[in-house]
Amino acid sequence: MCINDTNRRDFLKTATAAGIAVAAVPALAAPATAHAREHSGGRGEKVALTRVRVFDGDRLTAPRTVVIDDGRIGVSALGARRVDCAGAVLLPGLIDAHLHLKDVDTLHRLARSGVTTGLDMACFPPSVAASLRGLPGLPDIRSAGVPAVAPGSPQSGLPTFPADAVLTGPDQASRFVRARIAEGSDYIKIIIDEPGLSPETVKAVTAAAHSLGKLVMAHATTTAMAERALDAGVDMIHHVPLDTALPAGVAARYAATGTVAVPTLTMMEGFAGLGIPGMDYAAAEGSVAALRRAGARILVGTDANSTPGIPVQPPFGTSIHHEVELLVRAGLTPLEALRATTGLPAQSFGLRDRGAVRPGYRADLLLVDGDPLADITATRAVRRVWIGGVEYSAVG
Repeated sequence: MCINDTNRRDFLKTATAAGIAVAAVPALAAPATAHAREHSGGRGEKVALTRVRVFDGDRLTAPRTVVIDDGRIGVSALGARRVDCAGAVLLPGLIDAHLHLKDVDTLHRLARSGVTTGLDMACFPPSVAASLRGLPGLPDIRSAGVPAVAPGSPQSGLPTFPADAVLTGPDQASRFVRARIAEGSDYIKIIIDEPGLSPETVKAVTAAAHSLGKLVMAHATTTAMAERALDAGVDMIHHVPLDTALPAGVAARYAATGTVAVPTLTMMEGFAGLGIPGMDYAAAEGSVAALRRAGARILVGTDANSTPGIPVQPPFGTSIHHEVELLVRAGLTPLEALRATTGLPAQSFGLRDRGAVRPGYRADLLLVDGDPLADITATRAVRRVWIGGVEYSAVG
């Protein structure tokens, strides 16, 4: 179903309120908790997890031993404290490829659900992300910082929004990208939805970011805006349409160009439930199905946020389990859904030290009861979590 101009304006207005078109403006992060500070000096003891079945990216192994040694996956169990896992399943720590950071409590909530890496898709000022980096025993984070927006966009009117992120033309692209990198942004975010940046500006920002070695994230919630992102050569497109499903030809462009999709079905489900005419969650599911049929890479992202006044607030941590379940309902297999929140986001974001249980990788691990390859809801049965070799139960 298509939506007319009036309903589209309502769509955008509500999207702004729901945090889909507007980057959340989080409060400054609180200081690290006493629990986290207690463990600031080390990476945890050497531990051998025995009789554990490991998800190796393709299947579950027979029961084996996995060693956690100095924050990494080790090779020798000599001198390690042994933990009998009695056949439980060990997964790489989960990666949420779309959330909005707020404070240290955000990280604790992620950790409790087995999310060991959080990829923030917009927060400002830069001190928010800076205060949450490198906290021992808590999730590792990356951030886009401030997104590029157009004049007249909802973000541009926020009192705290930086003026240099409101772009009037392609000539400002290089300055914008360099400013974000100077602030510590790990990748660059562009808001494409109307009123959005011109196609020329989107292309210029993308080119400027790529010239400096940065990935580009595009926010697009309609097929037309997804095509604009594809035309510009962005690396990832976040969200999927709610008016009509992505046509097969557009989905094929994702696959042909290697553009990664982060559907954020949890947010789209909540947004569709707000009762806006012309918006149907079936369109989001249909888009995911089209992307999968086309062979596009799909990642798990929840759009978790806790910004006051936003009517759709996927909870940090627990929403990742709902997201993988929604992806399975939309047509992914449990195996594909697990890959979409472990190895694939690690590869897509260039995080070469995680996403798998391999010697030398970060000891970011999630132990669960049950077999998530047979029943994806087993990811909810969290027994233990390690982040950088530190067991979360020891710090939270």
